Amino acid sequence: MSGIPVLTLLTVLPLLGAAIALFAGRHARAVAIWTTGLSLALALFVWTQLPVDGTMGLVEQHAWAPSLGIDYHLGVDGLGALMLVLSAIVTLMSVDAAHRVHHQPGLYFGLVLVLESGLFGSFTALNFFHWFLFWELSLIPAFFLIKLWGGARRGPAATQFFVYTMVGSVALLVAFLAVFVATKTADSPGSMNFDRLAFLASTGTLESMVTAHFGPVMIWLAIGVLAGFAVKVPMFPFHTWLLAAYAEAPSPVTMLLTGAMSKMGVYGLLRIALPLFGHQIAQMRTPLLVLAVATVVMGAWAAAAQKDLKRVFAYSSVNHLGYCLLGIFALAVPFAAGDTGQLASQSAALNGVILQMFNHGVTAAALFWFVAILQQRTGGHRGIDQFGGLRKPAPVLAGLMGIALFSSLGLPGLNGFVGEFLIFRGVFSLAWVASTVSILGLLVTAAVILTVIQKVFSGPVPVHCEGFPDLHHGERLALAPVIGLMLLIGLLPQLILDSVNPTVQNLLAHWRF
Repeated sequence: MSGIPVLTLLTVLPLLGAAIALFAGRHARAVAIWTTGLSLALALFVWTQLPVDGTMGLVEQHAWAPSLGIDYHLGVDGLGALMLVLSAIVTLMSVDAAHRVHHQPGLYFGLVLVLESGLFGSFTALNFFHWFLFWELSLIPAFFLIKLWGGARRGPAATQFFVYTMVGSVALLVAFLAVFVATKTADSPGSMNFDRLAFLASTGTLESMVTAHFGPVMIWLAIGVLAGFAVKVPMFPFHTWLLAAYAEAPSPVTMLLTGAMSKMGVYGLLRIALPLFGHQIAQMRTPLLVLAVATVVMGAWAAAAQKDLKRVFAYSSVNHLGYCLLGIFALAVPFAAGDTGQLASQSAALNGVILQMFNHGVTAAALFWFVAILQQRTGGHRGIDQFGGLRKPAPVLAGLMGIALFSSLGLPGLNGFVGEFLIFRGVFSLAWVASTVSILGLLVTAAVILTVIQKVFSGPVPVHCEGFPDLHHGERLALAPVIGLMLLIGLLPQLILDSVNPTVQNLLAHWRF
């Protein structure tokens, strides 16, 4: 490592902010805003420092426990850097939305900042042990944020969230312990560095070493890793914890769960599962595609059946992340030498997945922010049938929330369209049946979003909404950059894709299916 350890500073900064916020009392939110603002600035700086060839940049590596294969190993490419920017944006949005936290604000904002540090560490770590520490670190503050500040059923919701995620973590840990033991030789200790393991996997050596030690268990290790990440995304049928957690968590915390933490699961599939277990995932491609399609279609239908806005957007998140799973599993097909069309389809799908991760994070967090605003103005109401005609007393709120809803719908010209288009562009050539069936998810999602717009903003104004105040000046200033980002990416997606595509090409060149 040379120069300033930027990635270490980025990870430590929220922890320092958390320590200050813990004792800042009523000024804790101001501390959190300054900390998250500085974190966003540093994350954007990291984005500008990406290598043009798509390889890892800003690498930091030190021996930590060499005999155990543990290094302090950090680095980012286009995928990791984009997730850093997303995490910083969503955390800043969450802190800005949480201006009514009066119960132990120091502890609340301190936990939010610890969670942000866990996100940064997860998206920069390149050694499993180091990565696993931050993977678990993000779980602890999320549990307490739900448990202490959630709704009436916050206790069971927090426990269910913790247990599901912990079981997934155990599966990941067992799989990597087996990989570590298998890669240990007389000449060198076992490895936990992702780049080293990915190289071994690309040549088929990793599977041979695992088989030599434990027999034909590589497929079971892959299943364990997939299960660990499937819980976090979540993928059907591992999604049952999501509804209670999203509904009972305070809306600013739900913004973090859907906007940033769910991306840890998709990121893990791209950073760990495909590079190390790509061959095994290709062998399970058909059942995995079935689960991805089920996540897309059933998530949309479940959203259509809900009457609570938070539950609608919770299942809508399952649906939108299902598109990421569809793209990931569809591209896991052996590459035919000289088939440039297949490579172009894989590139389109992977670019779409990465862009969809970012777009969904911003849009979903914005939607839950609007739900928080509606709750604050109506004494906690969030049922679809409890509103109506809000475009009359609150035209600015209706306009801005309408843009976020149309982004979630995938309207051309907004950010939500581009990622989904690229995914379907790639998947249709790679798995046309799965792509065709998944179109149902798009149609049902459109019906769900249009129903929300009609019932919340059109029709007669209920008595309890007659004096509904529109967004005040501070709220408009806070939401304007988020809505502007949706428009900017929708019109100029190359602002992200130009930096992400080299990483996509580099990843596809080294994965073995």
